[in-house]
Amino acid sequence: MPPRKIGVILSGCGHQDGAEIHEATLTLWAIHKHGADFQCFAPDIPQHHVLNHITGEEMNERRNVLIESARIARGNILDLKLFDPGAFDALILPGGVGAAKNLCTYAFDGPDCMVNEDVARAVKAMHGAGKPIGALCIAPVIVARVLGNVELTTGQDAATADNLARMGARHTPTGQGQVVVDRTNRIVTTPCYMLPSRVDQIADGAENLVKAVLELCG
Repeated sequence: MPPRKIGVILSGCGHQDGAEIHEATLTLWAIHKHGADFQCFAPDIPQHHVLNHITGEEMNERRNVLIESARIARGNILDLKLFDPGAFDALILPGGVGAAKNLCTYAFDGPDCMVNEDVARAVKAMHGAGKPIGALCIAPVIVARVLGNVELTTGQDAATADNLARMGARHTPTGQGQVVVDRTNRIVTTPCYMLPSRVDQIADGAENLVKAVLELCG
């Protein structure tokens, strides 16, 4: 039997304005560790803004989400418009504030956010096909906005939990490394850097999420 194939959607490179690099890299590591394979995707769109990751200040430059995501994928990345749900067994979305700025507008609009149409299409297609979806850190807000009545976790932040409820989702508090598995909807989530975390704890969460996603693949 060929290895399971997992699509991974990235949102740039750098936790303040793109994908969280530890979460993304450790997700890819866990996928290979547990005998599966991956293909990275990102939307070919302008990044919302570029931040200096030392000062947090906005920089006077423009970057592209697909090109920045290619840094994490070592160039092996495709435009999300090319995502074919029939070619994949599961979909995973690492976090980072880019997930809330570039893949959707949650960072600015909260529960009234808009989701990038290619991201929404991928999530809806995989869910409609009964294939598992994993989301780390803040990325579960995307799943909530697209699918509504699902069980998710983003850790223990009350404001985020309230926003998820306003989007129709059910939030379960978790600690570092824990996952919430919505078996009905085949959704797996873990909090990662939504909680104060060490890198080894991020590895635990990413690996536990990948293992649960692969279990749901059957």
